[in-house]
Amino acid sequence: VSAGLLENCTGCVLCSEDNGCITCHHRLFLLIWRDGIRQYGVCVHTCPPGYFGVRGLEVNRCTKCRSPSCESCFSRDFCMKCKDKFYLHKGQCFRQCPPSTMAQPGTRECQETCEPGPWGEWSACTHEGRTCGCKWGVETRVREVPGATRDEGTTCPALLETRRCRMRKHCPGGERPHPG
Repeated sequence: VSAGLLENCTGCVLCSEDNGCITCHHRLFLLIWRDGIRQYGVCVHTCPPGYFGVRGLEVNRCTKCRSPSCESCFSRDFCMKCKDKFYLHKGQCFRQCPPSTMAQPGTRECQETCEPGPWGEWSACTHEGRTCGCKWGVETRVREVPGATRDEGTTCPALLETRRCRMRKHCPGGERPHPG
């Protein structure tokens, strides 16, 4: 901000020639920044990148995000968007996504991934609930994700697989479809 803007004192209730705005109108935020040992105040409608607004009884302030790699934050310690070359995960900025996470396509946000266990055995070959009587059927197999339940939004590889299979051609004794 140039010195010309400081002389303006737009939105100020109290203004100092040396320090700019000291108090703002009730709807505006007081943004204070330092230049060496001097500090300057400006009244703004919205806080700039790297700051978040805190409304108070006496004054509304723009407060700096704690992390220098945070572009916008919800509170001092909870980032909502990281600067370029950083990845966002659970309100924090990282140079690379933490273990068990990966960057979402097109964003710089890390998302939990899951590591499923091994595939189980293939099920019996069935067609419309029967294990015989038709040329082709389907068999399935599944794998579990060990550990606690996954968070919503967790990226997991396939947990169920199906494939075509050849059925026994004749049903001995007129086998009935299995319920389910």
